[in-house]
Amino acid sequence: MAVPSEGRVAVYIDFDNIVISRYNQKHGNGQFSKDKARGFSPAEANKNSIGEKLVAAEVDVEAVLDYASSFGTVAFSRAYADWSVAVNAAYQKQLVNRAVELVQLFPLTAQMKNGADIRLSVDAMEDMFRLPDITHVVIVAGDSDYVALAQRAKMLGRYVVGIGVAGGTSQALTASCDKFADYDSLPGVEFGSLPQGSGSIAGAAPTSTMAPAKKQNNATASTPKNEVAQTTTATKKSSTPLAVKEPAAVKNEISTISAVTEEKVPPFRLLIRAMRLVQQKEDSDWLNNSAVKSQMLRIDPSFSESSLKFKTYGEFVRSHHSHIEMREHNGVWQLRLRNNVALPD
Repeated sequence: MAVPSEGRVAVYIDFDNIVISRYNQKHGNGQFSKDKARGFSPAEANKNSIGEKLVAAEVDVEAVLDYASSFGTVAFSRAYADWSVAVNAAYQKQLVNRAVELVQLFPLTAQMKNGADIRLSVDAMEDMFRLPDITHVVIVAGDSDYVALAQRAKMLGRYVVGIGVAGGTSQALTASCDKFADYDSLPGVEFGSLPQGSGSIAGAAPTSTMAPAKKQNNATASTPKNEVAQTTTATKKSSTPLAVKEPAAVKNEISTISAVTEEKVPPFRLLIRAMRLVQQKEDSDWLNNSAVKSQMLRIDPSFSESSLKFKTYGEFVRSHHSHIEMREHNGVWQLRLRNNVALPD
């Protein structure tokens, strides 16, 4: 089917599937089960090797959700998992900060199967009949159990997008989607997880931003002082690992966690990620100025150039002229990354 220019997107994440697949991709097939990694937290990286391996296999939730937003407005997103176990509990902050609904699934058998595929599929089908304005269905998983869901969603006129980890994705599921993206190819993942600092599961400080333009005198020249102070405070707060809740304390549906501290992606990283997403979608170096700003607002609706002391969005972009080119083409302002830009690791 033709891809709508704008859409309303529903995101469904089989969180156990994506975490396990990423771990096995990094450390060897079946290694997640052999290491019994479910009972460990990335916050324990300094205490044991499993914690270190979990950090190395961290899933960038931001990159997944930002990619989903490139198809239109994300109407809602849900993540299905047993949130009482340590490996999943460590991601709660990232997910809640992005307004993802956490659906609690306790294991149904001794083999730790939580029935995420059935619950996710039932919810998706109900949503498609209940919400006819949903144009895109994004399935974040690699299990062949979702083939029937993908096929039925296409029959109902939805554009189906799949996201999975290489080596842990069924070929049948890939073929059943209108578009399938390898996790490693998502903007932000392939270029070093640009906004990694927001809710990192290991509680690490954000990676540094690129060097500013030559006219700026220091690393904070283009950033208001109050924003630098907020970022520093957020970084300190993120260093405290989340406590793992006992199963009895976890409700059947977790919709909000009031104790979570909001952390924001630095504006320059937000701009770069938005440009990468639009570039992937349009397959062009020169990008429409308004399209990039629209993508930035999808990622972070609170973005405002005026709050950063810029009169216009163009002025904000030009403040990073050492990294980004601007031109007027047929009455439309366009942007592109300069060829000599060294993206952060």
